[in-house]
Amino acid sequence: MSTDVCGPTLAAQITRVLAANDAASGVQTAIEPPGDGVGYWAGGPSAVYVDGTFWVAYRLRRPVDQGRGFANVLARSTDGVHFAPVTTVTSDEFGAASLERPALVPVDDGGFRLYVSCSTWHSKHWSVEALEINPDGEVEGRKTVLPGDEATTAWKDVVVHRSAQQWQMWACRHPLAGGDDEADRMSSWYATSADGWEWEWHGAALTPTAGRWDARGTRIASVLRVSEGWLAFYDGRASAQENWHERTGLALGAGPEAFTAQGGPTPAGQTARYLSLAELPDGYRLYWEASRVDGAHDLRTAYVPRPESPTQS
Repeated sequence: MSTDVCGPTLAAQITRVLAANDAASGVQTAIEPPGDGVGYWAGGPSAVYVDGTFWVAYRLRRPVDQGRGFANVLARSTDGVHFAPVTTVTSDEFGAASLERPALVPVDDGGFRLYVSCSTWHSKHWSVEALEINPDGEVEGRKTVLPGDEATTAWKDVVVHRSAQQWQMWACRHPLAGGDDEADRMSSWYATSADGWEWEWHGAALTPTAGRWDARGTRIASVLRVSEGWLAFYDGRASAQENWHERTGLALGAGPEAFTAQGGPTPAGQTARYLSLAELPDGYRLYWEASRVDGAHDLRTAYVPRPESPTQS
């Protein structure tokens, strides 16, 4: 992750693109939903750029009575807009009621680690499993990394970074002890690992603020090192009724373990969530899930240039 980027300038550029959400701002549809109308979604992206190739892992969903989140797909592209599927894993393969946003991490052999969020049947509980995917797109191994607890805690929608020093994770926590009516609440927690399998928790990294647009939930969707510290974009909602209609906000932190909400959200009435940034030599390609007029969600993309830090300009 680069650190020579002016965080406020980059945040302003990205916020303008998400708010405008039109072709004039360079926004294009990358992945169409699997059907038209409410409940059909393509989204929850996790994107990386490796050796001239764009890779995106994303979730496909049907309405609740037709299977919910039925697949995670790994796809690649040379232009960042037009993708070809490489690997698909399904909810049936995990014995899960539904799958949510995956997290994609390149590994040294040219393959990937894919973190998959799995819903437990007849429960509000979620857990996270990690898959080893070889350079040919074949799944070679699988392990539960965040089991949670069906009585108290659900984990899902993780963001994972890997460096030479350590692995880092920001995970969305749903509390279960308060009953089903409270289980939609969200906060983001930070963890580190030496190998990406066993994780050590360091506490809550971003929590809701009473009376704000994000009072019901704060789910970190992407994290960047910038010249001022750490920049996070997160999904927020004010009420349980806004579940599935989150908007994007901005948070800053001196370190990766604690963020403070700073800006946002994107416009009311327009779902914009799960923002992921693929870092390029000269900028970033954004990927996010957005609502359509027919109620479906598609996966959109746009490019923003890299703003230099004040010390470089």
